[in-house]
Amino acid sequence: MWKPAVGSRWQYQLTGNPSLRATGGVDVDVCAKPYGGGACVRPEVFDIDLYADSSAVGNNSTPNTAAVKAIHARGGKAICYLAAGSVEKGRPDYRRFVEWNDAHGGSLIGRPYPGFPDENYANVNNDQGQRDFLLEMQEARVRKCVEAGFDGVEFDIVNAHEDGTETTGWDIGAEAQLTFNRALAALAHRYGLAAGLKNDIGQIPELVSAFDFAVNEECWENDECGTLLPFVRAGKPVFGVEYEPSREPGDPLAFCRTARSASWNLSTIKKGGDHDLTAEPYTPCR
Repeated sequence: MWKPAVGSRWQYQLTGNPSLRATGGVDVDVCAKPYGGGACVRPEVFDIDLYADSSAVGNNSTPNTAAVKAIHARGGKAICYLAAGSVEKGRPDYRRFVEWNDAHGGSLIGRPYPGFPDENYANVNNDQGQRDFLLEMQEARVRKCVEAGFDGVEFDIVNAHEDGTETTGWDIGAEAQLTFNRALAALAHRYGLAAGLKNDIGQIPELVSAFDFAVNEECWENDECGTLLPFVRAGKPVFGVEYEPSREPGDPLAFCRTARSASWNLSTIKKGGDHDLTAEPYTPCR
């Protein structure tokens, strides 16, 4: 199983470019000057969706195999993005979630995720078997990740307990979240994939041993990057992305000085302020 290295340079692209049909919309040749200048550098790790972008391939059900092969040909590794704790209307298996929800008294699909009206929080409790069903669905997806050649998997929307009932529509406790997240990590490992924890900062002490890397959005913006350091101390990378410029006047990437320092060693990149994860803008801190 792949063990990603601390400090690896990464790229986060979940929105495809329709002109890059041969690689499912993924720009596998992206290259940018790092913070501090110098020659452009290429990512060593790509975090991309399980499926190729429909704008590039004409459907929503083609695994990103071509992109993964191209990434491997360039010496890189590929992480398979999965929304594990939500239900997305644009996914090819969406109807199975709806059918299960309807058959179990509407106990699975909750409120829309803020800013994403076509994505709803899933109930990770198990009083009616919701968690068991979600893990069954994730296993089917993980198998597709393996078939497409991915090296690792990022599980997103796995901190619903922090967002609260008013936001999610569900009363999800910390223990229920831990149980679900640990099961996801074990699932990835069972199929030979490195497992990535997305956000869920408050449970890092309990989860760092189960996961192989962390993916975080806006820890500098939210003043919480220090809570991610247990991963680095355990020899596991933190792949971070910032969308807003640094608050330090005159240096919109000032957070890079700390992120790439020997005492932090975070793999941080700056993307666009619109949070749209296209190939560019892309500025790596290192």
